Amino acid sequence: MKRLLILLLLATSSMLLAHAQVGEPRTDLAIGANGGFVMNKVSFNPSVKQTFKTGAVMGLTVRYTCEKYFNMICAFQGEVNYSQAGWKEVDEAGENSYQRVLHYVQVPLLANLGFGRERRGVKGFLAIGPQIGFCIGETEKLTGDGSGYIPYQLVDMPNQHELKVQRKFEYGITGGLGMDVSTAKGHHFIIEGRYFFGLSDIFDNSKKDPFGRSANGTIIAKVSYLFDIKKTPAFEGTKK
Repeated sequence: MKRLLILLLLATSSMLLAHAQVGEPRTDLAIGANGGFVMNKVSFNPSVKQTFKTGAVMGLTVRYTCEKYFNMICAFQGEVNYSQAGWKEVDEAGENSYQRVLHYVQVPLLANLGFGRERRGVKGFLAIGPQIGFCIGETEKLTGDGSGYIPYQLVDMPNQHELKVQRKFEYGITGGLGMDVSTAKGHHFIIEGRYFFGLSDIFDNSKKDPFGRSANGTIIAKVSYLFDIKKTPAFEGTKK
């Protein structure tokens, strides 16, 4: 319940930021695409020895800039992404490995707070907010002798290799830093890094279940291209 309340609080804060009008109003709307790569681990409890599992992320982005408050440019950003989460285990000899790829559709809802040039220049930004997702599938990859079992399994309980995702709906908090290079014609070239902290588990977590926690933790590096489809009229063609 506490995790859900935190998520709802972040979502409410993001919405209030997007619609507040205490500074100079803006009505800029930009849309585009994003893509990059992720490095994921699952925070198992009891712990499972892992290395980062790498994968891809790609999707669509919409950003609405609502105001400039002193030097801070405030925007609300939403995305719909496909992302590959999961985990990877490698035995001590490095001869056998097990990898579970979890395929997600994810929707981050972000407050985007920028500092720098609104037009024709560079703007740095902080993006933070809640993220929800849904697991649409999972695949396994094995290397080595093909048994699929390496020395990091639990005793007398179903191990992480035998369990399928039991909780497909996911929620958590994501945030990071980035840089937006914009042109006079309203094109935006963006690079950013984020971290996603999962507040929900992929497996059941009651006392009779093998894991008390099994949440995704993801490092994200991505690039985006956006173009303006609506601009604040007073700022058309200016250098601000």
